[in-house]
Amino acid sequence: MHTVRTIKDPDVSMRPMQDEEARIREVYARRSAARKEYSWFDAGYLFMIQQLERRALVSLAQHDMVPLHAKHILEVGCGNGHWLREFLKWGATPENLAGVDLLPERIDQARRLSPSGITFTNGNATALGFPDETFDIVLQATVFTSILNHAVKKKVATEMLRVLRPDGLLLWYDFRVNNPRNRDVRGIDKAEIEKLFPNCRITLERITLVPPLLRFLAPYTWLGSYLLSAIPWACTHYLGTIRKPAKF
Repeated sequence: MHTVRTIKDPDVSMRPMQDEEARIREVYARRSAARKEYSWFDAGYLFMIQQLERRALVSLAQHDMVPLHAKHILEVGCGNGHWLREFLKWGATPENLAGVDLLPERIDQARRLSPSGITFTNGNATALGFPDETFDIVLQATVFTSILNHAVKKKVATEMLRVLRPDGLLLWYDFRVNNPRNRDVRGIDKAEIEKLFPNCRITLERITLVPPLLRFLAPYTWLGSYLLSAIPWACTHYLGTIRKPAKF
């Protein structure tokens, strides 16, 4: 029987984790006060999210993760629960879905917007409150770029692998480059991902056209947006899959 365990990591003390948590809370509080919510009626956002959905579905199918109705799925940094609701649309079962987020207001919003069967937890991803090998799929979308302390990133990565089943799939979507307009986030390149998940089987593809260009272009030409988004160096994110090594 699997039990929840705490992984002792000599590189991580409580103080860096507490400092990083406080920094993230401050950043999101400041961002929430000024942010403009993404709109499905914005052509650039619609193009980005539909492209990501198509490619994510292809990845899940290629890795034998479908059908989804019996799969147990966790999203780390679930925000308002958007991607968990997408999994429902794709065939997952509410009672098999769970989301964790650091910010209580986002968890409250997720509960309001989502079916009651989904489990939402307000907590820190450095200590996921689930038994070992609980989930078939673990998702993170633009979480790691918000963490600037490498030791904290490593702890979160270790926890994600801990709760993932041996034949499970970790689905990754995050910036691969820095955002010059936002110093509160930092892109994660292939080499850093490989350090965070050593010996794992990792596949990465570049996705998401440079957002300012996409926002400008998409209202006028869907085809032009599609063609430019096929150029790897013009894409700002990685969509990736990560699987545990044979013996984890």
